Order: sequence, then C-alpha cells, then structure tokens
Amino acid sequence: MNGAEFVPFTLVPMLIGALAAVACALPGNFLVLRRQALIGDAISHVVLPGIVVGFLVTGTISTWPMLIGASAAALVAVAMIEGIRRYGRIEPGAAMGVTFTAMFAAGVLLLEQSDTSGVHLDVEHALFGNLESLIWLEAEGWGSLMDPAALAALPEELSRIAVVTLAVLVLMLLFWRPLAISTFDEGFAGTLGLPVRVIGLGLVIAAAIAAVAAFDAVGSIIVIAMFLCPPAAARLMTNRLGHQVIWSVFFALLSAVVGFVLAGYGPLWFGFEHAVSAAGMIGTVSGLILAGAALFGPARQR
Repeated sequence: MNGAEFVPFTLVPMLIGALAAVACALPGNFLVLRRQALIGDAISHVVLPGIVVGFLVTGTISTWPMLIGASAAALVAVAMIEGIRRYGRIEPGAAMGVTFTAMFAAGVLLLEQSDTSGVHLDVEHALFGNLESLIWLEAEGWGSLMDPAALAALPEELSRIAVVTLAVLVLMLLFWRPLAISTFDEGFAGTLGLPVRVIGLGLVIAAAIAAVAAFDAVGSIIVIAMFLCPPAAARLMTNRLGHQVIWSVFFALLSAVVGFVLAGYGPLWFGFEHAVSAAGMIGTVSGLILAGAALFGPARQR
C-alpha cells in the first residue's frame, strides 16, 4: 500500500487504537499489581449508561458530557455496590458483579430505545467502537503530515486520546514513587504519611478518564482487553516495575498495530472478501500475547 492509500485510510485509526491501548495499559499495570484488574472491566461497563445519558441531555458526543456522565455513573455504581453489600448482606465481589451487569444492561437498553440514528452511537458502536470509520479524508499522502490545512481536518478522536494518553503518562511519572510504594506495601506507605486511599482513588479516576476517552473510538472490548492483557503479560516478563510498564506499553502497541492490520488485510490474505472487526482482532491479539507470556515469560515461575 502506498502513502496515498495508507495515510488517509490506515494511519489515523491505527494511531488512535495504539494511543487508546497505551492510555489503558499504563494505569492497568497498577490495577493488576493491586489485584484490582477487574476495576478496568467494571469501568468499561458502568460508563456506558453515563455516556448515553450525557448524549441524551446534550444532544452531542463530546469529551465533557461523556466524562461528566461517566463520572455520575461511577458514583451511582459505588452507591449501588455499597447498598447491595450492606442491605443484601452479600460479599463485595457479588455486589460488584450485580452492579456492573445491571448498569451495562441499562446502557444497552437506553441505546436500543433512544434516537441515536444521527450519530455513531449504538450497541455495536458501544461494543466494537468505530475505528474503521476514523479516516483522514483530507490527506493525500505523506505530504499531508506537513500541510496545516490537512492537519486541521484530522478526526477529533485523535487529539482527544493523544491528550489523555499524555496526561496519564505525566501523572504516572509525577506520582511514580507514592504509586509504587502504596501498591506494594500499603501499611508502609501509611507510616510514611502517604494518603493511601487518595492515591487509590486517583488511580481509579485516571483509569476512568482513559476509558472514557477511548470508549468512543474503540468501544468496550478494547478498553477491557487493554486494561488487563498487556499489563498481565508484562508482569510475566519481569520482576521490576519500571520494566513491566515498558513491556506493557510495547505489548499494547503491538496488539493495536498487528490487530488492526490483521483485521483489515488478514481475511484478504486467506481469500475472504470482507474485513473483520478491528476491535475484536486487537482484543484477540492482546489475548494471544498474554497466552504466550503465560507459557514462555521468564518471570512466570513465581
């Protein structure tokens, strides 16, 4: 494929997928180490009704309505979990499972019953995103990367996820030491005067922001896969936290790029006429990477 085809039709969606994967994988490392990996799954479920309500109230899909709606949905989820746990007298895991399932189902029902025909917001979009449609129509080749007029026509999803990915990276670097200490030894972190609960809450908020920013473009499947698979695979490659984060970023990028290419061109290589879902293929590749790390990772024997 030459630049005239690659740049407008492949470059931007591939970049968006890669940035979304990295934005989710970075906080996912600490969630995995804290044995809170399912929080990433939970976030991707509970934000759906909040995003739909944000759209219904404002009539537009933009960052702030989505973020506010997702935050409100998260608060509702916390209240539901606590209420079910306290008054139903069941263990927290069961309360979480009931809440996440119920809220995701509510989001799907809202999508089914709402008039979302004028925007890219439906059940399929919620699950698989719309990576394939995020093309750069004004691009004519590699020279468009230096053309201000063409750059101004880039899909807004690219700038959104780029800003969020950079923000998550900067926050992680700024709070690396307290994050690391509180992750491995909360008791010791408390004796040092570190606000352990605030740090944990901040980590969940960062994960939620990454999930909301990625949700519109890549859907819930990639969000769930990227929170878990690259960090878990990286954990099987090394015993050092810094190296684990680097491995997770590499695995996230590899999943996004290889998955997107296989989704678009893999079926053609095997004689099929139609491409498959990019989100589904990216999630599949990330799972295969995790399986490979589980079988051959040098740090798997612990």
